[in-house]
Amino acid sequence: MAKLIPSPFGKYFKKLDEIDKNVKTSEEFGSILILSLVEEVGEMARAYLAKHGRKGTNIAAQNDETYQQELGDILVAIVRFARVKNINLDQRIMYSLRKIERRKTQPKQ
Repeated sequence: MAKLIPSPFGKYFKKLDEIDKNVKTSEEFGSILILSLVEEVGEMARAYLAKHGRKGTNIAAQNDETYQQELGDILVAIVRFARVKNINLDQRIMYSLRKIERRKTQPKQ
């Protein structure tokens, strides 16, 4: 069972501990989760483009899950990977937000 990292994501980690209780947290499982994330991003892009973009005639994507639902799948894949790799998502998000702020005040020359 993965160690719970104190963060707003703790309740998701706890739920995933229940879901993944019989799954090995091996390097192979991490690779499977990365592939799952890539798949979910592709599904969201397909659904979004079917609704708002260049693929308006893609009936399969329109009948499948919405891009909003796919976004939820992406977030779960990210939280699941973070849990397995003991990554504190709160820290990572705050780091990324600071990086975006820094780019606005100190653009690369």
